[in-house]
Amino acid sequence: MTTNTDNLKGKVAFVTGGNRGIGLETARELGKLGANVVIGARDLEKGKAAAETLRSEGIQAENLKFDITSAEDRQGAYDFFDQHYGKLDILVNNAGVQKEVENISPINETSTVSPAVLRETFDANFFSLVEFTQQVLPLIRKSPAGRIVNLSSIMGSLTLHTNPAASIYGVKLLAYNTSKTALNSFTIHLAHELKDTPIKVNSAHPGWVKTEIGGKHAAMDVNEGSRTSVQLATLPADGPTGKFYHLGDELPW
Repeated sequence: MTTNTDNLKGKVAFVTGGNRGIGLETARELGKLGANVVIGARDLEKGKAAAETLRSEGIQAENLKFDITSAEDRQGAYDFFDQHYGKLDILVNNAGVQKEVENISPINETSTVSPAVLRETFDANFFSLVEFTQQVLPLIRKSPAGRIVNLSSIMGSLTLHTNPAASIYGVKLLAYNTSKTALNSFTIHLAHELKDTPIKVNSAHPGWVKTEIGGKHAAMDVNEGSRTSVQLATLPADGPTGKFYHLGDELPW
């Protein structure tokens, strides 16, 4: 997979959940390439602090109060990009939740996971994400080369979950894993609808990263964890769409 690392000056990028971890590092790297990055954060003050940090590094950065599950915040984000830029070039759907365990490890509590956890996980990782992407798609269509990056996880791969030799085989988090499988399906379907447009839609597996979701035993730092998102956000015109990637390698659905 090749990427276009030319200057992104004039491009507008929105990174949800961008005030920390992989999201913040993704915003930083896109900003270094010249994009005007907008950070979406549930906590307004934390979002402001993250944007100020990026600006101190010479990056064009703004922030929005943005909870993906809030209809008001979703509308507010649409209005912001519509009124200030009239378009959106890059959408990185980075925000997500994992409510089942503190640290990823072999586990299977499928028979006891609560309906509340299932609904909360799907609301953040799938339903609200789909609704927001649909909402801002008219603005992405106005970009000469729109890019949509859905932060998925290798944990959403049905192929690997049915392979006893796969590293994730024993980690059966029903709510989280299934929400990412659903997100991958959204990627495939939206990419197909947009296949005759300049817009590219792909799923990214960042890796097992030291974040609140990844846990303290993760092997990768946030800089390495952001690379797949940045690669997919900067694909050239002949780049792939409707695919699932990790650091340039295509993953099985």
